[in-house]
Amino acid sequence: MFLRKLRDCKVITALDGTILRELLNPLHDGSKFHLGYSIAHAIIPVGKTSLPHRLIKASEVYYILQGRGLMHVDAETKEVGPGSLIYIPPKATQFLENTGTSDIVFICIVNPYWRPDDEELVEIED
Repeated sequence: MFLRKLRDCKVITALDGTILRELLNPLHDGSKFHLGYSIAHAIIPVGKTSLPHRLIKASEVYYILQGRGLMHVDAETKEVGPGSLIYIPPKATQFLENTGTSDIVFICIVNPYWRPDDEELVEIED
């Protein structure tokens, strides 16, 4: 059995500025997992917005646990809150804007699993 607790995961700041803890990623956790995806716990603090970015080869699913905001995926923007699930296809420009009064806390699933060379920041034209 594999068990990992959130408190034991290293806190990192992702390329897009999101505060992350990787819960499970075959890239870092070795070949003991036969998984094609990775899972991370993510936070966007009050008043902050993740930087526009995209994953070239991977799709993502965000599941919002806490907080409220606006999710931007390509030309679409939707309000999100606890219980919202967002699918982000490969190559889609995305960012999440915290418009609420508490941190946005969410689970992020990346398939195939997240690799640093698959992610890039994107400039958005006004």
